[in-house]
Amino acid sequence: MLRFALRFTTLTSLAAAALVAGCKDQGKFSAQKAAEDVATLAQLTNKDIEEVERGMPDGATRLATLWAQGKNPHDDLGAVRTALIKVRREVPALNLSKSTFFALADDHGVAIRNNLEQDAMAEKNLFAIFPDLAKVKDGNVSTLGAFPETAAQSPPDRDWIFAVPVQAEDHKLLGIYVTGWTYRRFAYHLQETLRHDLSEKLRKENATGKLPVFYVALFDRSGVYGAPKTPTIDEKALQDADLVAKTAGGPFQSVVTVTDRDFGYAAARTPKLGPDTGIAVLRSEL
Repeated sequence: MLRFALRFTTLTSLAAAALVAGCKDQGKFSAQKAAEDVATLAQLTNKDIEEVERGMPDGATRLATLWAQGKNPHDDLGAVRTALIKVRREVPALNLSKSTFFALADDHGVAIRNNLEQDAMAEKNLFAIFPDLAKVKDGNVSTLGAFPETAAQSPPDRDWIFAVPVQAEDHKLLGIYVTGWTYRRFAYHLQETLRHDLSEKLRKENATGKLPVFYVALFDRSGVYGAPKTPTIDEKALQDADLVAKTAGGPFQSVVTVTDRDFGYAAARTPKLGPDTGIAVLRSEL
């Protein structure tokens, strides 16, 4: 009886060890897949930013007509909004862009009007909120920061901003054309694109497996910003991973346990978004 008990205990221990090893292997597999996802999303991010870089100068040229014959765009906010909407629709790269707003500001950086129905930016000094935008007089500028409304959100968020000069024919600065998106909104775009691509892959392969559990986030030195509805505990796991430090030498991947479940995660810098900024994917296979 004692021999049987010892044998049973040994078999149970071996099974438990195999289960633990299997979980770790599963976590490593998820980490490798997350690394592949991050590489794909980094390329997509570059493409999205290049669309903005390509379309904004054309849009700025079209918007210069708002200053024609000595007009002051501050005097006709409706015309400014109409022009912003029209320009986005007519410039192919801007029509495709993932920007959540387009706005026009004067040469002092004071916002005149954006293209949204409710304009929370009007009369705000963009140079005060995003100091690097003052460099727009010398050419195109991208910068990071947060509008007061963005920073006050719960959970807080960040903004990526891109601006180009609006110039007269003699190159005098008339104003600035501004666009951008929040980190969390852009993370949602990346996450939904990844969901679509993974679903299509299953469909084309006639696979019967389920989609993995996964979350996409942007990160920088200020923190980690997941797509809306990312569980707080999962975002915290990425926050605790110190992604800025771990990606200093290049892409990074590892395994983390969240509520007794092994996840693989991967992260990589995306310099086009900004310094020390990048994308992370947290993933667990089902």
